[in-house]
Amino acid sequence: MGDPDLTRSSTVLAWWEQQRRDLPWRATRDPWEVLVCEVMAQQTQVARVAERWAPFLERFPTAGVCAAAPVSEVVRWWSGLGYNRRAINLHRCAREVVERHAGQLPHTLDELLALPGIGPYTARAVLAFAFEADHAVVDTNTARVLARWEARRLTAREVQDAADAALPPGHAWAWNQAMLDLGAAVCTRRAPHCGACPVSGRCGWAAAGWPVPDPADGSSGVSGGQSRFEGSDRQGRGRLVEALRLGPVARTDAASVAGWPADPARAERVMAGLVADGLARLDGSMLRLP
Repeated sequence: MGDPDLTRSSTVLAWWEQQRRDLPWRATRDPWEVLVCEVMAQQTQVARVAERWAPFLERFPTAGVCAAAPVSEVVRWWSGLGYNRRAINLHRCAREVVERHAGQLPHTLDELLALPGIGPYTARAVLAFAFEADHAVVDTNTARVLARWEARRLTAREVQDAADAALPPGHAWAWNQAMLDLGAAVCTRRAPHCGACPVSGRCGWAAAGWPVPDPADGSSGVSGGQSRFEGSDRQGRGRLVEALRLGPVARTDAASVAGWPADPARAERVMAGLVADGLARLDGSMLRLP
């Protein structure tokens, strides 16, 4: 880790103390609670996570409780969060935590990365937000900020190196939260609010006069936006899983439930994907939660 720009970091932290978002999970340092939040927040709006996080934890307050529950129940409690495969991965992760770590999330990067469904961002987020360890997290918001600060597209290694270099030692929890908020509220994907940025004077892209193309476009870790949802297989999968939360679905009804009554072949393909992902099982002529 290189020497951070202390003036920039202190300015960002001071700005964040005044502008920080009031999010419920920022009051906890419990590793399991942090992990649940981070898994929920993958490709899901913060407002929706804020609604579902506490109720989910009331039912599954520890990794042990989650691991002991049927996977179908975890999927049911995931309702409203989308990307239901994450519920399966969280359940698998909980079982691994119980079997390999006596029910407690490990506190090293390699051990966290070895768990199902935990990637580089989630592992570092648990370390920074639960254990307050000096690890820099990189999501689409922070990656966008870093690319603009550097005024160039960054590779995966470069963006992590830049995040590590910017992290002021001993302030990992606050710094990472501040970077997330800076990207989400100020250094936005479209029409960034540079006039409201506390460190626009230390931004390479701003200093160059905001030349086109935006260095964040195509930079590693920066989301380019999701594909169209309306009419997609994702929409049909979601409809099927939502129906399965209420009870089994007859295989012959799957096309209608998915929204494609005239395309049973498409429904069969999507059902096969749900089964392969562990989100459903075929029991004779009926599709059920696993």
